[in-house]
Order: sequence, then C-alpha cells, then structure tokens
Amino acid sequence: MKTIGMLVFEGVQSLDVAGPLDVFAEANAFIEPDQHYEIRTIGPSDRYVTASNGMILASNLGYAETKGRIDLFLVPGGPSLPTSEAAAEIVDCIQRLAALSGVYGSVCTGAFLLGAAGLLDGRKVTTHWQNAKQLAMRYPYADVDYDRIYLRDGPLVTSAGVTAGIDLALALVREDHGPAVSLAVAKRLVVVAQRLGGQSQFSPYIEFTLDAGSPISGVITYVMGHLGRDLSVGELATATAMSERNFARAFVATTGSTPAQFVERARVDAARSMLEGTRKPLKLIAHECGFGNPKRMREVFVKRLGILPTQYRDQFLIK
Repeated sequence: MKTIGMLVFEGVQSLDVAGPLDVFAEANAFIEPDQHYEIRTIGPSDRYVTASNGMILASNLGYAETKGRIDLFLVPGGPSLPTSEAAAEIVDCIQRLAALSGVYGSVCTGAFLLGAAGLLDGRKVTTHWQNAKQLAMRYPYADVDYDRIYLRDGPLVTSAGVTAGIDLALALVREDHGPAVSLAVAKRLVVVAQRLGGQSQFSPYIEFTLDAGSPISGVITYVMGHLGRDLSVGELATATAMSERNFARAFVATTGSTPAQFVERARVDAARSMLEGTRKPLKLIAHECGFGNPKRMREVFVKRLGILPTQYRDQFLIK
C-alpha cells in the first residue's frame, strides 16, 4: 500500500485538502487492495483545525507523532500563507516529513510553506497564478513557473491554485497505475483527466499599477484603444513624445515587458474578453484585436495560453 500524508493547519484551504485526497480515495475502487492508497491527515496536537471557509477538519496524527516513511507527503495552501510567517512547529514538521517521503510537494500556496522549510531552492515549482510573482520574490533561488497546472522536479511536486491539486493527484495516479485508472477516477469525479493549457488562461495578462500621469501609463491607454493598428515601437514612442530608444528602455523598466510583448498580451486579453462575452466569428475578433487573421490569433493563443481560441471559447463563453 502507498501512504499519503496530508498536512492540515489553521486557515488551510479545505479544497486543497479534500480534492487530492478524494482522487486517491476514488482510485482505491479501481486498483487491487494491496495497491491501495492509505490516507493520513497530519495536524496539531489537539487534532482539530478550522479551515479558511469555517469547516472544522480533524487529523489522524499530530505533527510530532508522525514517524516512518511516507510515500507521498503533501502540503496544502491557505489564503493567508503568502502574507504571513510560517509557524516554527509547521516548518519543523515539513522538514522532517519531507526527508522521510519518497515524493513530497504542495498544492496551491502550500509552496510558501515548502519555501519556508528550505525545500524550493534550485527546484522548478509552480503555485497559484496570483501568488507566483510573490513566491519568486520571497524565494529567489526557486525557479517559479507562472503557467503550469502542476510540475514535478525529482521528488518535489507542486500545483497551481486550488482545484489544480486534483490535476496533480490525477497525474500521480496515472504515474502509479496508468491512464485507464486515472481516467476512471476523473470520470467518477466529473473532472477532465488532463486539463488543456496552463493557468494563464485563468489570469489576466495586463496587470500594471502605474501613475496615471506617467508617459507609460498614457501609452498603455493608447494601446488598449488602438489594438487594430500596427502599434510599432516607433508609433508608441511618437504617442509619448519620446525617442524610440528612450521609450523602449523606459517601458521595460516600468512594466518588465517589451512594448511588443505588451501589445501581444493586450491583444490576447482583448480577444479573450470577446470570446467570453460574444459569439463574433474568429475572423472578426482577430481583425478587431489586431492579429490580422485567425491563423495568427491561433498561433499566439497556443504560445501564450496553450489552447486554441475555439477551445477557450468552449470553456469560458458566458451563456
């Protein structure tokens, strides 16, 4: 049998705990008894915690009681983790149990606890798209991927936000027992067995907080209002009354993006909005958003989001 250890703590996101554990529990119905997953929740000494949604969760074992090898040890996230200091008791527990585990990792913002335990350095990791930049800043020796739904780097596994823990668990079941079992579990839970694209499809590309009076703020407004134009560096520099060289340098310094990258992202966001809210033909959307033609829009969507515009519309169209 494989042992699954799931940490719980005050303020934990309950779906980060229940989602992956339900995958492993459902998998037991499709595999031989001697291959079953044995699930243990690991919490404080009094065994009870209150999740972020108010649900009371009980654990099988206390932090200090858990001993011996664990095949898979997972640390879930919680809304407060990106902005709070990890408790020493939890950090010590994570360090000890990760060393005893064949595979260890995190769901969502649980990556912040792994970072506090010193387990992210030199590793490729992911977390919720809203917190990825913060994770990279707090733990600069981690290689943070902002887009992946889940990642494996040696014994370390990490997943993106909340329900991505289900994707990670399905991938681990697929690794252990093959695609047929993973698919059967996904069908039982009424989720997709392998999600298309990355988490970029759920996050806005355009996220800048700028002084409204700055030249760069003005050019961003200009871009959003003229997506159908060529929008070359020369045109944008003219709009800010700057030389091309000075404009390009100032834009990168202010936004962390080249003008060309920003324009492409702005076009993707505009197209996403139209795909979500209208049934306009792809040809018209591609033209209005400045891609020129549907083929170019498809290429950019695959590069940026990992899915086709038609697939994006199928998932997100407001009906």
